[in-house]
Amino acid sequence: MHVFYATEFVLPLPPGHRFPMDKYRLLRDALARDPAYRLQQALPATAGELALVHTAAYIDAVERGTLSAAQQREIGFPWSPHLAERARRSVGATVQAARVALAGQGVAANVAGGTHHAYADRGGGFCVFNDAAVAARLMQAEWGRRGPAARSRPLRVAIIDLDVHQGNGTAAIFRNDPTVFTLSLHGANNYPARKASSDLDVALPDGCGDDAYLEALHGALETLQTRYAPDLAIYLAGADVHEGDRLGRLRLSDDGVEARDRVVLEWLWQRRIPVALTMAGGYGHDIHTTVCVQQRTMAVALGYWRRWQAMAQSPHAA
Repeated sequence: MHVFYATEFVLPLPPGHRFPMDKYRLLRDALARDPAYRLQQALPATAGELALVHTAAYIDAVERGTLSAAQQREIGFPWSPHLAERARRSVGATVQAARVALAGQGVAANVAGGTHHAYADRGGGFCVFNDAAVAARLMQAEWGRRGPAARSRPLRVAIIDLDVHQGNGTAAIFRNDPTVFTLSLHGANNYPARKASSDLDVALPDGCGDDAYLEALHGALETLQTRYAPDLAIYLAGADVHEGDRLGRLRLSDDGVEARDRVVLEWLWQRRIPVALTMAGGYGHDIHTTVCVQQRTMAVALGYWRRWQAMAQSPHAA
């Protein structure tokens, strides 16, 4: 299974910064011990690719380091050349995962990504560029170059956002766009204070546990099924829904998060919808708790990738 990373590009954060940057390296290192994962360093998204979603002025400010102090505070990271490079590669990782998934692999992943608080003209909430939005737009552009049959309609993309925080930037980018369906299942009382409107928002109360969460998820997927038929999914598999997360406010157990991932990936598999996974948020009191949750997500994804490979080898056995 193809897994893309940009862990060689670490942001120089000030002492005491609350973002757990090392989780990406720890997850990559854990996956590297299993040869079933094909780990590849992500290529950076180009300025042209970013411009499918982001304004030229914002892209230029990130690249040149001319973000204002207020813009940097909103993002939550101080600007540095590493910030710009890492942001581009984080987008590139999701782009590559989506491309591989669509090309027949069925399932691929980014060990980071899920930067859903980035708007077209600004970042926010530890998000610089919106990787899912850029990947969706670029896959649509590449789809349109496949020939007359593909050009007869746009590639339909579903962004299934199960980070504990609402995907406000993604929702705003695709507002009133019928080619991309945005679904966000999130904590009602969590960041951002002012939510945007996704195509489907499901707001959950503080303390929501496994059973209530899974019931809400099943309902959301049923609604998605009645309203949309995607050709590609981008799944934000946030670990911050876990009971051990210091920013999450929900109470999903280890088994509950795994069940969540199985519900989503089984729903996609039954409809043969390729999926690119991103790990999105995760802020455990113990960083190793977050990494373990993400490892289990990757293990579930690996199982479904194997189903896609078995189907390719013997279509009638699927």
